[in-house]
Amino acid sequence: MIEVQDLVKRFGGTTALDSACVTVPDGAVYGLVGPNGAGKSTLIRHITGVYRGDRGQVLVDGEPVYENPEKKALVAAIPDEWFYFPSATVRDMMRFYRGFYPNFDTDRYERFKEVFSIPEKSVIRRLSKGMQKQVAFWLTMSCRPKYLVLDEPVDGLDPVMRRQVWSLMMSDVAEYGTTVLVSSHNLRELEDVCDHVGIMSKGRVLLERSLSDLQENIVKLQVVWPTEKVPVLPADLPVLHTSHVGRVYTYIVRGSAGEISRRIEESGPMMLEALPLSLEEIFIYELGGEHYAVKEIVL
Repeated sequence: MIEVQDLVKRFGGTTALDSACVTVPDGAVYGLVGPNGAGKSTLIRHITGVYRGDRGQVLVDGEPVYENPEKKALVAAIPDEWFYFPSATVRDMMRFYRGFYPNFDTDRYERFKEVFSIPEKSVIRRLSKGMQKQVAFWLTMSCRPKYLVLDEPVDGLDPVMRRQVWSLMMSDVAEYGTTVLVSSHNLRELEDVCDHVGIMSKGRVLLERSLSDLQENIVKLQVVWPTEKVPVLPADLPVLHTSHVGRVYTYIVRGSAGEISRRIEESGPMMLEALPLSLEEIFIYELGGEHYAVKEIVL
């Protein structure tokens, strides 16, 4: 388990993390989402033991990860900008990784040659961005980490290779119990793979829940009223957003679909339909609804 407890990190007068708390259960695929500048990458650098917090702690299997080689060896990461030595070939970096990770699986590394089809003697800096990202997955997954930490992991990969690397990661989760923490702006992709989600904003984790619980706690309702006069909904109904096209009204409401539908039925709609929200919609409305939505600007 990865535990981040009341973590604070400041850079000069800027607070990057403000008492952030995260719990990543063993065997989970945890999606960390938030707007630019929310603190996601800074949090990841603490989890991988690169940064030490000003306050709070980061635990991996119950022990602090900072300056703890035994726990760091359990964590492999692919940051947004992956590091490699300027003149290194793929095989050079393989030897480097093998020296740090006791579970490095050379046989797996050899088998992955068929997946990634990149010559071992290739100088990494001369490869395209997408090919460099493939090398990062090739080496990192050969480490057989207990915890795989990813920051914008498939950025630069073509659609076929994106599907390939997700398939490899999900196989490791299912077969070996690998725990995956992934930060990405591609919420549609995260929705397909994650079972837990944490939403960050301004250095804090606003909420973290299983994806199923998150989707059950907020509902989109499409309602058609019998007349142009729209009834006033109960004042205590937690409506996050309202919009309409003609007489078709859309409400985003916090709560269970069954309970919210029952209460709106009492107002006598002609038609009422409850729809599931996507992770992207949940993200927008949990961060402030209309105040966070796209603004129309007249140029």
